[in-house]
Amino acid sequence: MDINPILLLAAVMVASTPVLLAAIGELVVERSGVLNLGVEGMMITGAVFGYIIGHGSGSAIGGFAAAALAGACLSLIFGFLTQFLLTNQTATGLGLTLFGLGLSSLVGQGATATYPVTVPRLPIPLLSDIPAIGPILFNHDAVVYLSILLIVLVWFVMFRSRAGLILRAVGENHDAAHALGYPVRLVRMAAIFFGGGCAGLAGAYISLVRVPQWTDGITAGAGWIALAIVVFASWKPFRLLIGAYLFGGVTVLQLNLQADGTLALLDIAIGLLAAAAAVVWLTRSITKKAAAPMDNLLSVIILVLSVVYGLLRLAGMQTIPIEYLSMLPYLATIAVLVGLRASNAPASLGKTFHAST
Repeated sequence: MDINPILLLAAVMVASTPVLLAAIGELVVERSGVLNLGVEGMMITGAVFGYIIGHGSGSAIGGFAAAALAGACLSLIFGFLTQFLLTNQTATGLGLTLFGLGLSSLVGQGATATYPVTVPRLPIPLLSDIPAIGPILFNHDAVVYLSILLIVLVWFVMFRSRAGLILRAVGENHDAAHALGYPVRLVRMAAIFFGGGCAGLAGAYISLVRVPQWTDGITAGAGWIALAIVVFASWKPFRLLIGAYLFGGVTVLQLNLQADGTLALLDIAIGLLAAAAAVVWLTRSITKKAAAPMDNLLSVIILVLSVVYGLLRLAGMQTIPIEYLSMLPYLATIAVLVGLRASNAPASLGKTFHAST
């Protein structure tokens, strides 16, 4: 096995950035009480417009700006339908995803790279020279730093400003917020617009940096992962970092496994995961004697899967088909959601607001 752990961890930050951007936008939307399931559609729309504008103009900044605008404009369709025509948010969000997939496929026909586009790295002086930590945390492009900065800004606005207080009030009880004179629809449209811009930016990061190219379905379900991570984070900004980097870690892991051709790295990862699950289970058992069975469900799932994997390795398994490795990020997301009991969801999430009620 010839894998550099520093490069591996640095790659995790890059792989996590699109999901993190889309998730922070969706978190703001859901905090306002709106459930927008169209993240995947907005992401892929941003991906195609970012690619076309970026490579057509030779400007990465132009590509990212166009992608954010495209995602935001698409989100306004969702906002108009759900906030003014009072359509069902779940059905409208699913429709938005299908519309975005079709629109991107139509717009992206024959899309070619006219001018080369590069997004240069911006090493932070002094910090990037720190051994091990510097290359992992402080030697990335501007979008990676922006994704982390957005987390901090969203947290500050949401929990340390009047605007954030109004946003959360609208999400918790839109009728009470309306009675107090707050513009519920305006607040929600602003949140939807912000979420669409973040999703578009996330899509452009995939087509301009991560892949970088344009193909149909290039987002590969990252928008759905972002939706799941918002639930995983219990609608709290800083917890998004954990969920996004968990997904990014599994993504990078499976790519390295495919390239390496052996299972040595997966042996280490599963061993560490099983040990962490065992510690969590034991800690909860000691500190919380009356814990409900669901509290330890995720730990039990991980330990059972680890035992099954260990038995297969003892039986002589040397490789795993690429198709199964590609499933790892999505299986990890499903496992986390199965073992997680969502809490702290905004009370008005997904409910239709009508000014006359």
